[in-house]
Amino acid sequence: MHPVLFHIGSLTVYTYGVLVATGVIVGLFTARWQARKIGLDPDRIWNLGIYMVLVGLVASKLWMLLSDWSYYVQNPREIFSFATLQSGGVFYGGMVGGLLFIIFYVLWQKLRFLAVGDAFAAPLALGHSIGRLGCFSAGCCWGKPTHMPWGITFTNPLAAQLVGTPLNVPLQPTQLMEAAAEFLNFVFLVWLGTRRKFTGQLFASWLILYGIERGSFEFIRGDPGRTLMFNGAVSLMQFVSLGMIAIGTWLFLKNRSQTVPAVAAAPARR
Repeated sequence: MHPVLFHIGSLTVYTYGVLVATGVIVGLFTARWQARKIGLDPDRIWNLGIYMVLVGLVASKLWMLLSDWSYYVQNPREIFSFATLQSGGVFYGGMVGGLLFIIFYVLWQKLRFLAVGDAFAAPLALGHSIGRLGCFSAGCCWGKPTHMPWGITFTNPLAAQLVGTPLNVPLQPTQLMEAAAEFLNFVFLVWLGTRRKFTGQLFASWLILYGIERGSFEFIRGDPGRTLMFNGAVSLMQFVSLGMIAIGTWLFLKNRSQTVPAVAAAPARR
């Protein structure tokens, strides 16, 4: 764990922020590359990616505020605090906000929604994988205590101060597990992209893969603020995961008899 990357005078550069930004940039370039293969305008996909990131950041913070609204009602100054501003928020909030903006953008630009989803499937997995390494560096999104040999013990007092990381207790390395799972998703989706049989196949696959992945890891996550339900048995994120799996499965059943349109890769705008 290494929450602070370096200092420049009074400015503190956090490892989490650098890795999340790296994941976003790598994801955007990967989406541009995927767009050419799918037959979409790379410039439009790049622009959509920039807007989607901005909307996702706002939505992720809103989800974070709403998930712990009782605390923020009692401490309204924390809504606009530096800690809240530099927080990454809740991934699912950013994902929902990003998806809603994609729907708006594709209608406005008259693009094919499922083709756009295919272009972003692998980049989302790759960017999220890098971002989870940032979570590990910061100590957030930690797992439940464990006695298994792969348990990770955090010791940095700054992590406890910034995000409340439990110290000197072996925890499930959920951040590293999810980073590895997302990278495998990325590799699989790139491979599947060379064998794509219908428009929307990559997007549907990502929905199912990530839904299973996140829904499973929620059982061993130990950090608060995930909107636990039924006396902590399940979280809201697991219901969202079930929704993702259902939608992905429906897309497969609905579109599996179709074929990928024979469209030449679109050139970038000059």
